[in-house]
This record gives sequence, C-alpha cells and structure tokens, in this order.
Amino acid sequence: MPSDHQSSENELSNIRVVLVEPSHPGNIGGAARAMKTMGLSDLALVNPGRFPDPQAEWRAAGAQDVLEAVQVFESVEAAIADAQWVVGTSTRVRRIPWPLMKAEEAVAGMIERLDGHRIAVLFGRETSGLTNEELQKCHTHLVIPANPDYSSLNLAMAVQVVCYEIYRQIDARQPGTGSIDTDQWDRSPATSAQLEGLIGHFETVLVDAGFLDPENPGQTMTRLRRLLTRVTPDETEVQMLRGILRELGRTGSAG
Repeated sequence: MPSDHQSSENELSNIRVVLVEPSHPGNIGGAARAMKTMGLSDLALVNPGRFPDPQAEWRAAGAQDVLEAVQVFESVEAAIADAQWVVGTSTRVRRIPWPLMKAEEAVAGMIERLDGHRIAVLFGRETSGLTNEELQKCHTHLVIPANPDYSSLNLAMAVQVVCYEIYRQIDARQPGTGSIDTDQWDRSPATSAQLEGLIGHFETVLVDAGFLDPENPGQTMTRLRRLLTRVTPDETEVQMLRGILRELGRTGSAG
C-alpha cells in the first residue's frame, strides 16, 4: 500500500498552476519555487512575456526541475482543456455573480475533487488579472483575504499562498477521513474542453432556433455558462445533452 506521503504526492500531481500572460520572468521563477516548497510541480504558462529567461532560473532557486517541466500554451483554453475543475483567482466585482470563495474554502472544494480528477488554478496578469471571459471559464473564483486598504499581492506571492493552503489541507487530513469518496460516481466530470464544446453547441442551436439574437445576445450565454459550470456535468451527461441538441437541430431543420 502507498504511504501517506506517496498518496499526497499523487494527489498534488493532479493540480496544475496556470500563469496567464506573466510579463516578468522573475515571477515565473518565484512561482516555481513556491510550488516546489509545497509539493506541486505542474506549472503551465499562457503566452509568457519572456521565457525561458535567466531571471526565472535565478528566482527559482532550486526549483529548476519545475521550470524544466513547464508547459507553454497559446491560450487559456488549451492550458485547461484536460481539467475537470477550474479555479480562477480574482478580485473583480462582477455584474453577474459567480461562485466566489475565500482561499480556504476554494481549496477545500479542490481537495474534495482530487481523487483521479484534474484541477487547474488560474492566476492572471500582474497588472490586470484575468479577463471576464477567462473568469467565465472557471467553476469558481478564489479570493485571498487581505487588507482592504492595500490588497494587491505580487503574482508569485499569490501562488505561494494558494499552494500553502493546498498543502496544509492535504497534510492535515487523517487516513480514512476528509475528502468525499468520488469513486461512488459512475463517470468522470467533463473536462473544460468538453464543457466548452457543449456551450458552443447550445449557442449554435439557440441562434438557429431564433431564441438567441447573435447581434444582441444579452446575458443569456453567460448565465447558461454559469449554470453548466455550477452543476459540474460528467462526460456522459455532456454527451447526452449534445445528443439532445443534435436531435433538436434536425427536428428544427425538418420543420
């Protein structure tokens, strides 16, 4: 049987930290170091300003193995395509509310889903964070409580806080207690790419049916996206819904 340490390592390997368009290579190295000290190793970058770069290697300070394994993607969609639970770090106030949790609560939700499932945690740009469109691709948003008079955190520091909370909660669990037994579910949760395919399919059918005006869509698709990410459909449920949409599309065309 695997030891508790090995079990924790296996769980942590299912968590990917994604830095979206980091402009300073020092923050990439700092994030790699923050991750390694907390047992995480899967770091992904979306369109980094400068990478590879000596400053990233210098700031990594012993976490070069994390840097060497970095995956670079051209889009957020590609970086989270295989993830089944996506958490976006945010300080934005949204007109349409999205599930929002403090770091401790959001990490607890991640750990409940760790058994065999892929988790992605998105960190935005140093100056502007994540865009509304990127935040809408997340199942929930994570905020780090801070001094309201000065709540700005350096990117690498924010990564350190979240990684520490992940490590702390996993380390605190006792054998036989803690996370929900997700093995009882008969199908794996849908990946981000599968969910995006379903949402796009919905939009096509709604436009063809005349329900959605592509020139003036309002908030219909945003609210539908929020609904689908909140309920976390599994792979079979997504396939079933797309089958229904295909049949409705054929019926509408025949009519």
